[in-house]
Amino acid sequence: MRDPEITRLSYDVVVVGAGGAGLRAAIEAAAQGARVALVCKSLLGKAQTVMAESGIAAALGTVHAGDTWQAHFRDTLKSGEAQGNWRMARLLAEEAAERVLELETWGAAFDRTDAGLIQQRDAGGHRYARLAQVGDRTGLEMIRTLQMRAVQLGVDVHMECGIHRLLTNHGAVCGALGVRQGTGEFLVFRCGSLVLATGGGGRAWKVSSNAQDHTGDGMALALEAGAVAADLEFVQFHPTCMVHPPNLRGTMVTEAVRSAGGVLRNALGRRFLFDYIPARLRAETASTEDEADAWYDERRNRRRPPELMPADVVSRAIEAEVKAGRGTAYGGVLLDIASRRSAADIRRLLPSTCRRFEQLSGIDITRDAIEVAPACHYSMGGVQVDPQTGATAVEGLYAAGEVAAGPHGASRLGGNALAELLVFGRRAGLHAAAHSSKRALPEDADVSGSLKVLLQPFNRADGESPYALLAELQACMHDGVGLVRTREGLEAAIEKLNCLEMRVSNVAVPGARVFNPGWQLALELRAMVVYAKATALCALEREETRGAHARADFPGTDAAWEGTRIVVRKTAEGLRTSRERLPAMPDELRKLTVPDELKALYEEHYTWLQRTSSSGSGAATPAAEPSRTTG
Repeated sequence: MRDPEITRLSYDVVVVGAGGAGLRAAIEAAAQGARVALVCKSLLGKAQTVMAESGIAAALGTVHAGDTWQAHFRDTLKSGEAQGNWRMARLLAEEAAERVLELETWGAAFDRTDAGLIQQRDAGGHRYARLAQVGDRTGLEMIRTLQMRAVQLGVDVHMECGIHRLLTNHGAVCGALGVRQGTGEFLVFRCGSLVLATGGGGRAWKVSSNAQDHTGDGMALALEAGAVAADLEFVQFHPTCMVHPPNLRGTMVTEAVRSAGGVLRNALGRRFLFDYIPARLRAETASTEDEADAWYDERRNRRRPPELMPADVVSRAIEAEVKAGRGTAYGGVLLDIASRRSAADIRRLLPSTCRRFEQLSGIDITRDAIEVAPACHYSMGGVQVDPQTGATAVEGLYAAGEVAAGPHGASRLGGNALAELLVFGRRAGLHAAAHSSKRALPEDADVSGSLKVLLQPFNRADGESPYALLAELQACMHDGVGLVRTREGLEAAIEKLNCLEMRVSNVAVPGARVFNPGWQLALELRAMVVYAKATALCALEREETRGAHARADFPGTDAAWEGTRIVVRKTAEGLRTSRERLPAMPDELRKLTVPDELKALYEEHYTWLQRTSSSGSGAATPAAEPSRTTG
């Protein structure tokens, strides 16, 4: 094979990934006057963001005037079970509304209330109807709006280009090496700053709602460059993904179906979620069908249906029903909205969902129930970043969106993903532009060694098949690092992943570089194995069940683990995990996380503490302290 062509390009800021976070970062950097390149593996507009159908979580207060950023903050931390970075959770809650209104000024066509305000829908774990919606295609409208804005600002777009190495100089990122799929051409991007917005790595699991290009690239690139990852054990499984027919296996059925009145039934026709309400959710979740059904009227102060509990709770309940022999023939349960709403209402509320299932499988959701089961959906963990700027531990490298760890903690609320993309995408783009303005563009990097590694699959007559290795990787993650884990399963998975790591370096690919999907997969496998192994190591380390991380051998939530974050680094000996403490939350914010029924008591106790500490004597008598409950 002849020497490869190399095209060299120079920008102030390079953004890798063209979903919501990448587009918003590129927009902000360009608005600051930076020359920006947006690089994506697929075609522009095919990002995973498009599949986020329910809405954007933001305390606009258009449906419930009492909604505030403080309430959004509380719901976010509660869902994350004390594992979210409180600084990022606060920024998310404070700024989401402004970002939604900004989208509106750029042309996003949100649904409207009777008063002409942005319509908002309910979602699991949110106290108020908080998701700003565009029917059941909010992600699509968000991407359309952001794309138009990026084009208006003159952002250069490089489509079907995979980035396979970050270039560094004296420990600082100075560019990236990529491959353009349509030509096999190598591209070297020189830049002052680089933003990773590559999404997660859900393709490493056998059944996933993720797009094909969600292969953990960004996290693997960041680790290789010297960044730190965190919270990778917290992988969310979306509870309602298709299990049948085969061509739709893993396709996500939006939470908007349950928000509109859809219920989950086992194969016996029983609405089973009432049996799985955890103690921490009993005060806010309906315990009978009549009580749950009453919630759907306009009296929203009633307790919510169990179908709108957090995703991790619903997913594990479905798994338990299937394992108990009450699942459908294809290993799922039934999602039923047909018996709950008129056909006209369903088509009005869920137009895209109706159309997609009718066109792809002939399923009419206005008449038939859908067979669903949990599938790998979203990683709460990722590259560790500064909450304010999105900066990683590597100079010049920023991250935003699903590739970054931060606000969600142990579990993510529906709608918070789109909000996160807008809030932290903007912040990463803003600070990447500011950083690049202080740096001279680096000299051209020598990439000859990297090119040899990328071309190795063509230089073997015999070798491993990338497709066979992908199947083994997905089976390994499904069996050992799935919805419920054990030490035995995780250790077996890590052993298998160690073996796969060596075998990936012996992949053979026939043909030429032009539009060669086998070669593309061979390059992606390196990142997938790194991402998968880091996830398994973190899951083995956390010996408790919390949020989306469930251990059958440690079924309880252990208070000793609260506020402890597991981080992973790449060392000369390989990936290594360690533990760090999350930053302490100020008292004025901690008060917001206390349940309503304890707020009055907390306020009283907090006032007493302040009075005692300000007296200077420390001589307050026990009688001065109000009585308190424990446990």
